[in-house]
Amino acid sequence: MASLTKRLFSPEEYLEMERKADYRSQYLDGEIFAMAGASEPHNLITVSVAAVLHSQMKGRSCKVYASDMRVDVRLNGLYTYPDVVAICGEVKLSDEHKDMLLNPTVIIEVLSESTEAFDRGEKFERYRRIESLVEYLLVAQDRPHIEHYVRQASGRWLLSEANGLDNSLHLNSIGCDLSLADVYEKLDLAR
Repeated sequence: MASLTKRLFSPEEYLEMERKADYRSQYLDGEIFAMAGASEPHNLITVSVAAVLHSQMKGRSCKVYASDMRVDVRLNGLYTYPDVVAICGEVKLSDEHKDMLLNPTVIIEVLSESTEAFDRGEKFERYRRIESLVEYLLVAQDRPHIEHYVRQASGRWLLSEANGLDNSLHLNSIGCDLSLADVYEKLDLAR
């Protein structure tokens, strides 16, 4: 019986194709995965989070990116597009194209049924190896709930959770507050 071998791509091949593509793809250990469109709640949450953070960053050397800023986790075999990325201080971009962020401070992923296991598992495992990353948030779509992971001085990650529209959390690394009422403002969670 003949075995089927899937083609693995080098990071350089991926980037060349990605920069010419009409759609976005994620790269993981030589494999390329097309990214599907997101649901309305996913989009509303992403935009709300980015808007809330952006409004608090005015007049400071901080930036927030939503969905289209590729993060270079090349040393860990991953190029990906987090839902929201934030950074305060110097932004480091890789190569002459300046289209890949090297030093995210905060990464926020809005959970979807199709990506939740990856976002919680292997993706977070690889993100944890980014030296600049201090905070990682997982935002539920179906209820007001955010998991907030913070890197400790020991290198371990501490989890706290915010539940309900009357709660908020503080992102110490970028000096911003995230109110769940603001994050979920446009959603009809009773559906």
